[in-house]
Order: sequence, then structure tokens, then C-alpha cells
Amino acid sequence: MHQLHHFNHWAILVSGVFLWLLGAVWYSPALFAKPWMALLGIKMGDGNKKSMLAGMVSSFIGDLLLSFILAHFVIAWDADNFGTGAFIGFISWLGFIVAPNFPQGIYENRPIGLFWINSGYWLVGITVVGGILAAWR
Repeated sequence: MHQLHHFNHWAILVSGVFLWLLGAVWYSPALFAKPWMALLGIKMGDGNKKSMLAGMVSSFIGDLLLSFILAHFVIAWDADNFGTGAFIGFISWLGFIVAPNFPQGIYENRPIGLFWINSGYWLVGITVVGGILAAWR
């Protein structure tokens, strides 16, 4: 419980906002929206505004939660610079995103491109967030 008093709440908030904005850009038509939608068989305009809003709110809550949990790892490892925090983010991505999602995609017979689009987002996001949290302790 002692660690709870040493969090930089602004760093966690900024990290959550960063992840949320990165997702908006990553899954936009400028980057991966079209191939992502094609791989999932989604047609433009299929969604409704209500589900889109619920998705955006739940994404932001999840991004804040992820940032809060990653802050625990950064503090536990006593990371105090961007590089060390980014490494913690990278190994977290490798262990908690790649390790379960790659075989799951194989079991579900999903296209490998879908794995790379989704995992690429988390690679960039978690690595940068780990760096932010460590540098801004």
C-alpha cells in the first residue's frame, strides 16, 4: 500500500489519454482502419453511434487502468528513465499481449494481419506509456 502514495497521477492520466489518442489514430483511415475492417469483414458505416460511444468510453477506462497497472511495474522495478520504462513496457507487451493473443488467433483461425495490426498498436502504446511513467515519476 505504501506504493500508492508515490504514483504520479498526472503521468497516469496523460498515459491513458496518450493510449486513447494513439488508438484513434492507429485505427483511423490514415493508418490501419481499412485493412483492420477488411480482415474483420466490417463495412464502412456498419456501426452505430451508441456502440461507438460505448467503445470509446470503455477504451479510455481500460487505457487508464492499463496505465495504472503499468505504473506499479515501473515503481517495482525502480525505473527512473524513459528507456528503462520503455523496456518494462516492451516485456509487458511481449508477455501479456503477444503470448496469449498469438496462439488465440491461431485457434480462432484469424488472419495473421489482424494480430499484427492489433499487437502493433499495443507494442507502440505500452512501450511509450512505460517510458512516460518512468521518466515522469
